[in-house]
Amino acid sequence: MKVAIIHDWLVVNGGAEKVLEQIVSIYPQADIFTLVDFLPKNNRSWLDNNKITTSFIQGLPFSKSKYRNYFPLFPIAIEQFDLSAYNLIISSSYSVAKGVITGPDQKHISYCHSPARYAWDLQAQYLRESGIETGLKSILARYFLHKFRIWDVRTANGVDTFIANSEFIKKRIYKCYRREAVVIHPPVDINRFELNTVKEDFYLAASRLVPYKRIDLIVESFKTMPDQRLKVIGDGPEMAKIKTIAGNAKNIEILGHQTNEAMVEYMQKAKAFVFAAEEDFGIIPVEAQACGTPVIAFAKGGCLETVVDGSSGLYFTEQTVSSIVDAIERFDNMPQFSPEKVRESATRFAIDSFCRQLKTIAEKAA
Repeated sequence: MKVAIIHDWLVVNGGAEKVLEQIVSIYPQADIFTLVDFLPKNNRSWLDNNKITTSFIQGLPFSKSKYRNYFPLFPIAIEQFDLSAYNLIISSSYSVAKGVITGPDQKHISYCHSPARYAWDLQAQYLRESGIETGLKSILARYFLHKFRIWDVRTANGVDTFIANSEFIKKRIYKCYRREAVVIHPPVDINRFELNTVKEDFYLAASRLVPYKRIDLIVESFKTMPDQRLKVIGDGPEMAKIKTIAGNAKNIEILGHQTNEAMVEYMQKAKAFVFAAEEDFGIIPVEAQACGTPVIAFAKGGCLETVVDGSSGLYFTEQTVSSIVDAIERFDNMPQFSPEKVRESATRFAIDSFCRQLKTIAEKAA
């Protein structure tokens, strides 16, 4: 059986790429097709044995840093891949990867991280955060997003089996495409995170510093609690804003980018991990739990499936300062969470479970 794997783009080694890595481990001889490939050499050893084909966008001006600006061309580009030689196509999709063209004798399984959020239910948020709610740019953006939605629904018909990364995304797939999906949670390398039962007196927040992660809200909340220490790990376009919010607060440390080893050490030592994003799944809260560190999480999206309220963490119900402050106060007044039970909660999302479930579905489809 000849296998092709389609991935939107290879630029950073993030959560979607961790899923891709495990799909490649199941089908090590598969060929990979992607819009652009600018993944740094030090982050791509797991791709060394695979043939990678990119689209024409790879060769367009400034595509390495401005590839997202070619969004109107994404549907056309993904449809140009010739997959006629393959029996099984697996798309790892959060934008256009599922839109590849396949024939009636081919099986297409789409692991959907999410229907493109910026084109569907989060369009208004995307336009607002991009500063294009009004004006000519806004009109053009809305037009192209409208055209994209039409294309997105049409191409859903080319998928034989949808796999959602969470129950939350399963609902979004049905809402957008009126298609049912099987849920397979993303793989988390639990073994990379050792249990640590000795915690230090600080809270941790970590992610790429982009608006929807709401690190700004977490920092703002801790600024009102000078007796509570917060460490923030990550870098991104919101760095300047985060630093401005933190100001001279002595209880808040903005650590910027950290190595994987340092990141694990901070997660192991933190008394709790604070997570304020509405995520499709959210791998990093699971990684924190694997360290035995409870998670204080926004009660929406994937965290409702990964964090067990009162056992491996606590929920707060609103993305507001008062809601986060209340959760921190409740956490401090509760009996200490058992690090062993917290880690046990994370084992549900181990790599072998993901690989076993995906392989079973692929074999049935083939």
